[in-house]
Amino acid sequence: MLNSLGAKVESSAFIGKIDIKGKGKLLSIGAHSSISTGVHLALHDEILIGNCVVINSGSHLLTGTHSLRDSMWPLTSKPIVVCDFAWIATNSIILPGVTIGEGAVVGAGAVVSRNVPPYAIVAGNPAVEVGIRTKNLSYKPVNQCAPFEAWIGKL
Repeated sequence: MLNSLGAKVESSAFIGKIDIKGKGKLLSIGAHSSISTGVHLALHDEILIGNCVVINSGSHLLTGTHSLRDSMWPLTSKPIVVCDFAWIATNSIILPGVTIGEGAVVGAGAVVSRNVPPYAIVAGNPAVEVGIRTKNLSYKPVNQCAPFEAWIGKL
C-alpha cells in the first residue's frame, strides 16, 4: 500500500497500520525493518529508515515544526534519518532534523531533538545518553516477529 503512495519500501519490511500525513514519496523503508501499528509519520520532509530497524507503537517521527518567533507560525521542515539496526521504543518522539545512528536505541517515551550517535542508548525528555549498545548486531526484526505475526493471523 505504501508503494502506491510513492514510498520506497523494501518487500521484506513489515509495516503495521501506521498513520501517515504528508507526501508518501518522502518515505523510504529498508529491508527487514519492522514498523508497528500506531506509529505516526509526518512527511513534510524525508524520513529515511534503514535496514533492520524497529519502530514500536505510539512513536512519532515529525519532520515539520512551526517557528514560534514569527507571528505567522510558518512551517519549517528537516529530514529524519534512522540508520541500520536502530530501535525506537514505544511512544518516542523524534523531532525534525534528527539522525538516529546505526545500532542506537531510543528508550520508551523519549523526546529526541538532537542526533543520536551510533550504538548510543538514549532516554528521557529531553533524550540524553544513558549507555552504549553492543556493536555486534546481525538480527532481522521481521524474522523475529514472524511467529507472533503468524499467531495473530498477519502472515
